[in-house]
Amino acid sequence: MEKSLSCPWLQHYPASVPQEITLAPDETLITCLEENFRKYKDLPMLENMDKILTYGEVDTLTQRFAACLQTYTGLQPGDNVVVQLPNLLQNPIAMLGTLRAGMHVINISPLYTAHELEQQLNDANVRGLICLANFADIPASIIKKTPSVHTVIITEVGDLLGGFKGAITNFVAKYIKGLVPLYQFPEADLRHFTFKEVLSLGKDSVFEPVKPSQEDIAFIQYTGGTTGVSKGVVLKHKHMLTNIKQMLTFMKTRLEEGKEIFITPIPLYHIFGLTVNLLSAIQIGAKSVLITNPRNIKGMIKELKKHPFTCITGVNTLFNALLSDPQFASIDFSHVKISLAGGVALQDVIAERWETLTDNPLIEGYGLTEASPCIASNIPNGTHRRGTIGIPLPSTQVKIVDDNNQPVPPGEPGQLLAKGPQVMDNYWNNEEETAKTFVDGWLQTGDIASISPDGFIKILDRKKEMINVSGFNVYPNEIENVILTNPKVLEAAAVATWEEDGREVVKLYAVKKDPSLTEKELIKYTENWLTNYKRPKYVEFRETLPKSNIGKILRRVLQEEEKQRLQARKQGAKI
Repeated sequence: MEKSLSCPWLQHYPASVPQEITLAPDETLITCLEENFRKYKDLPMLENMDKILTYGEVDTLTQRFAACLQTYTGLQPGDNVVVQLPNLLQNPIAMLGTLRAGMHVINISPLYTAHELEQQLNDANVRGLICLANFADIPASIIKKTPSVHTVIITEVGDLLGGFKGAITNFVAKYIKGLVPLYQFPEADLRHFTFKEVLSLGKDSVFEPVKPSQEDIAFIQYTGGTTGVSKGVVLKHKHMLTNIKQMLTFMKTRLEEGKEIFITPIPLYHIFGLTVNLLSAIQIGAKSVLITNPRNIKGMIKELKKHPFTCITGVNTLFNALLSDPQFASIDFSHVKISLAGGVALQDVIAERWETLTDNPLIEGYGLTEASPCIASNIPNGTHRRGTIGIPLPSTQVKIVDDNNQPVPPGEPGQLLAKGPQVMDNYWNNEEETAKTFVDGWLQTGDIASISPDGFIKILDRKKEMINVSGFNVYPNEIENVILTNPKVLEAAAVATWEEDGREVVKLYAVKKDPSLTEKELIKYTENWLTNYKRPKYVEFRETLPKSNIGKILRRVLQEEEKQRLQARKQGAKI
């Protein structure tokens, strides 16, 4: 760390937590994966829909997956491959198998619209695509517009559940529940495989182990970043592996190797779920229980009752929903060691209710995709401080600066900047945005924060105009650009508003060009352009929108109105 910087948080490090993290010269995600597959080969690694895969079985399946990619698909080491899957067993098999074949993984939500998917496939020059049949109509509809894609692999929900159970699961999903839409990929110039075919072909193929360097790309994770434009964050082996080790120094103050059960409701395509619930769990031989649909709260509670889980992660809205269900109190929490919230600000009232009910503190961490993602966290050994995101991880520097990038005194607000070996080097093919994101080598988070004299960080405000829906970043520019393609709209501005339960959602202010336009019609219009969580929940029509003297629409004025409405509701509730 820079000697000139004050690091008061180090006084809170337990003796087991080093100040610095170092990697061995030849250490990569691949070497660690293979070591852990051998070390924990007989232990359970993954569970989903009551099907368990051991570390040894995952080793075999990922080798087969990689062997097929190398032999039959035409994909080459260094190619970009999209994994577009929910939390099913197939997700980590595809993801880790792709890495073992020497290719770069791009994780994308299966809920993306055709417009969103097309943009990212073309931006990253993607060669291969792995998706679920339930959502395959979307990539099929745009595949001719993404000429770089030459290999598609389709999986069905039950493909790894085995025997009769897998077959009946796929039959019910397709023919009883109607969850698999009709789709057709063009045959010409496209290699098409089912997931089962890939594993079968890989079984009879020779797997050629790859040996990437720490400087090689492992993942490209798309995000709005700190400026709101969708960009691919290039995360190399060194970034990901360092962040895993950094987080584990804190987590291992409570966790033991080979003895833990992680509950994984956060999607593995999200950087939080990927790094914490999958890759970090693998490093300590833990089992990760994959929750496919965390919105089904009753189903998730039923799943929680099956497992003596020791670690659970989630976002504020999920913890709130669990606490609001009467059945949640009947769960056995006696084994829980770590309850970790991230992705979005944790509300104090939720943390209080959680600790009262479970007798385990709900602690908060902080990060962003550009940092693999974790920068700071509370330590789960009793030194946590509610209302804060904790203290910086080992080898991580932070500072709070004013608008002139000058450090501010402890307790004073300013922008949070960070530096560390987990921070990305660049965005994919985007030097301009990379330059905007760093100042003198420091990552600008865009978040307003303060730091206490002894090193605990408090986030005071979110990125100025970002909207955070259930832990996912939503950017006004993207929404407004879609809305303004509607010929009935003259002007638009998207801001955050809040539901009665505190959930943040999107609100759209608009000026009509055509008086016949309705709120329902405008929301419906976004369905073909935006993923569900990005769509406006509310629309308010105005005659004019506030503007600066050069004509720029002032979203901050509208946002302040929403905050005042929220405050008025709170005061009304107290009365």
